[in-house]
Amino acid sequence: MTTVNNYASYRPEDHGLPGILELGEKIAAYFPEFAPAASVAYNPKVVSAESSKTFRTDGDKYGASSAERVGGVPVSEIRADFPILSERVGGKPLIWLDNAATTQRPRQVIERIVRYYERENSNTHRGAHTLAARSTDAYEVARRKVADFIGAASPDNIIFTRGTTEGLNLVAQSYVKRRLRPGDEIILTILEHHANIVPWQMIAEETGAALKIAPVDETGQIILPEYAALFTPRVKFASITQVSNALGVITPTAEMVAIAHSFGTPVCVDGAQSVSHMPVSVAGLDADFFVFSGHKVFGPNGIGAVYGKSEPLEEARPYQGGGNMIEDVTFERTTYKKAPAKFEAGTGNIAAAVGLGAAIDYVTAIGMENIESYERSLLEYAVRELSAVPGLRLIGSAAQRAGVISFVMEGRETEEIGDFLNAAGIAVRAGHHCAQPILRRFGLESTARPSLAFYNVKGEIDALAERLESPPR
Repeated sequence: MTTVNNYASYRPEDHGLPGILELGEKIAAYFPEFAPAASVAYNPKVVSAESSKTFRTDGDKYGASSAERVGGVPVSEIRADFPILSERVGGKPLIWLDNAATTQRPRQVIERIVRYYERENSNTHRGAHTLAARSTDAYEVARRKVADFIGAASPDNIIFTRGTTEGLNLVAQSYVKRRLRPGDEIILTILEHHANIVPWQMIAEETGAALKIAPVDETGQIILPEYAALFTPRVKFASITQVSNALGVITPTAEMVAIAHSFGTPVCVDGAQSVSHMPVSVAGLDADFFVFSGHKVFGPNGIGAVYGKSEPLEEARPYQGGGNMIEDVTFERTTYKKAPAKFEAGTGNIAAAVGLGAAIDYVTAIGMENIESYERSLLEYAVRELSAVPGLRLIGSAAQRAGVISFVMEGRETEEIGDFLNAAGIAVRAGHHCAQPILRRFGLESTARPSLAFYNVKGEIDALAERLESPPR
């Protein structure tokens, strides 16, 4: 029982992540029956016969063709990993085209969460027993996977949150707010999701700062000269989306970060809509902060991450107070641990973090470059097919786009379109997509928005186009 007793005196700040991992390895060596179950990456052999039977094939008009592959992996095999894609809605096979709102979860993620609760469940970092060590190991391995996935230098730069929204609020409240004085400015773009608008409005109102908004051209792309012209000595921060959730526009993020840095302005990048569609490198972007949500990248709800460079994380104050984030507490004063613990008060969503790690394993095994290439071809096909639908008008035509299509139709309300498609088992988003400013830039209050993932196929696009061409009810 030596290893368990050693864990009782274990302090993360003394040993760091390698200490946690070494402890888990020692426990597995002494007690094989308690070894953490490994995360399962893509492997067609793990697909059950039952799930394969329910999947639509070449014999189905809207099924995957044998030629559709992500890298070398048949899309039909990928789809069989996602149990919900066998669901039927109103007697119709589900066609899930609402991926910008949330992606579906592969069986490997679902089973990894179940295994965590069955064999590893405990609070992390503080318990003097085997399950605490195993849970800590699983949690911190997930943190390391997130760091590797987005190209962070260290797991210490990764803070677990409930998602992108909490991450943006954390950056606003912990780091930016204390830097602001009356008359200071924050730069955003008109493309932003409300989650990348409202937190900045809140701290601007509290501090007397103001927001400045970068415009887009008629295609929906950022106008870089006008973005650069917004910077003055009064600008203290910028926050920008990498991919628009309403139009799918891929912004020139690296160039925008470089412009901001040339004026000495730190930048946060909202990666909620980019991490599932393309490789991401926070080092390549040189972002000071980067935020994303697990449920957008085939992982669980209720988990996300903030990446921060070491210097701003050191400067930032804790977002919340409580257990786990303290070094020492008296009634006179409290001292805090270093990041990331400083920003993770209380018990985190451990199982969801582990599930996020499994989701990262899954997409990494397939290859984000392969996913990006496949989705690009699928998007081109969808744009071509939908452009041919009478009365349909696509919104946004930027050359660089990812996985999102917004449209309106002559004589049809967007909510009516959503209901009409749902009756055929086709799930799309209809509304303002929590991005009202960019829709109003195009004179609209709402659009219909199909959005793609690497498990979608051309047959589903055909079904969407055919349904839209049929007369409304």
